[in-house]
Amino acid sequence: MSSLSLQAAGSAREAVDTHVPRLVADSFASKLFAQDPTLWGAAAEEEAAVRLGWTDAATVSRPLIPEIMELRDDFAREGVTRFVLAGMGGSSLAPEVITRSAGVELFVLDSTDPEMVSTALQDLEHTALVVSSKSGSTVETDSARRVFLEAFERAGIDGPSRIVVVTDPGSPMDSASREAGYRKTFNADPNVGGRFSALTAFGLVPSGLAGVDVAALLEDAEEAAEMLREDDEDNIGLQLGAALGGTDPLRDKIVLVNQGAPFVGFADWAEQLIAESTGKSGTGVLPVVVDESAPELTSGAQDVLVVSLVDEESVETGSGDGVRVAGSLSGLMLTFEVATAVAGRLLGIDPYNQPDVESAKAATRELLASSPEPSPAVATDGNVEIRGDESLLHGATTVQDALTALLEQLPEDGYVSVQAYFDRLQWTQLEAIRDQLARRTGRPVTFGWGPRFLHSTGQYHKGGPAQGVYLQITAATDTDVDIPGIPFTFGELISAQADGDAAVLGEHDRPVLRLRLTDRAAGVAQLLEAASAL
Repeated sequence: MSSLSLQAAGSAREAVDTHVPRLVADSFASKLFAQDPTLWGAAAEEEAAVRLGWTDAATVSRPLIPEIMELRDDFAREGVTRFVLAGMGGSSLAPEVITRSAGVELFVLDSTDPEMVSTALQDLEHTALVVSSKSGSTVETDSARRVFLEAFERAGIDGPSRIVVVTDPGSPMDSASREAGYRKTFNADPNVGGRFSALTAFGLVPSGLAGVDVAALLEDAEEAAEMLREDDEDNIGLQLGAALGGTDPLRDKIVLVNQGAPFVGFADWAEQLIAESTGKSGTGVLPVVVDESAPELTSGAQDVLVVSLVDEESVETGSGDGVRVAGSLSGLMLTFEVATAVAGRLLGIDPYNQPDVESAKAATRELLASSPEPSPAVATDGNVEIRGDESLLHGATTVQDALTALLEQLPEDGYVSVQAYFDRLQWTQLEAIRDQLARRTGRPVTFGWGPRFLHSTGQYHKGGPAQGVYLQITAATDTDVDIPGIPFTFGELISAQADGDAAVLGEHDRPVLRLRLTDRAAGVAQLLEAASAL
């Protein structure tokens, strides 16, 4: 399915009718695909000038296909059939949705949780590692590379022969990987930011190695591009962008729900694209990923817009306020990228920078360098240690009371952000707290796995409107993994990442409740029970 279709109703339709004719009159679509950096104003021009390569990525990326297929065949002859991707943000989310939607196995290691790292290190005999990073300096990705290289060598496997690198040309990782003799180094277009890189080497290499037909993916995207570049009021990229960024008053919570589209995890990819692109300068729109049964929990709010992914036959059957959109996977990826660029123009921000992402990274580096003692718990309730400012907790000593105290800080137009620094593959039951808190508050609730969300909604939390309250969940573990050549372990790294982000949120006067589970299984059960009793 390469066609694209969209239905907008209510405030979304009003936004489309208001803004799309102006966008067409301004030739926004054709200028975007001509890579005109002036579309977002003078302040954004310098950044935009080196970030618009995504508009022709489907065509530019075609020469990668035979290289990917040749390498996949070579690995298969050697008995290498399992691929692990070490990447963060756009480097991991796009390959994850591409492979999951195709029913293809790819282990996406975008966590520093030592339990998840340990799982990734299994079955090395049949495993190759894809290391994806624009610069190579991303701490999570570099740490994974180090631990895999050592693990391969310990298993009697030539480590460099099992490592594939995707990076920008001329980056520190580019030269280092070639000097180290890694199996293959793929260069991506440096004029594409990470969250717009789905159809570049970052999305295609790991997906293709794992078994996806990436040639078909690019064909669908090229067909979609022909429609999306047209200055036409039927351009659904313009329509979706108008709905995302142009409602009046602004519906700045975008509930993303899959209601029949043949994709797995698309909303998680779109979440990063929209949140990191728009959440800055005190404005933006917050994507809220929910499961198919949950939109009604918050869809009645005046600041919420529901965007439903549907199959092509269902686009016209919806009702009520919101957007229904259908298309091929890569066609919709390109559509959402165009829409995000449109929303950035309507919101008056630069959609290509991420000024607040670095703050949490800097705080993490500072904590790792100084190795401070952990802050003492305010109280311990069963298997849960409670931390937070007294101005937030007001003497709360139980998990239920602490959660109540946090939710009392929630403004009328606010949202709740749950941040779980866990092995996201083993503890999916923790996601149930999202719906529990949404039922309790009637407000949008986001759920992010740490540190993965730091490269996604983390930008919005600090740079967007001051509307959120934040629940950070960490956990003790008996498992830890050393990082070769680095004076800290994965357990220490993920702890510092959680501490650093909480500190930066505090500096932005965001209310943060921190719960540390001293026993993972018992603590998760206790936390969910407390949330259900609110």
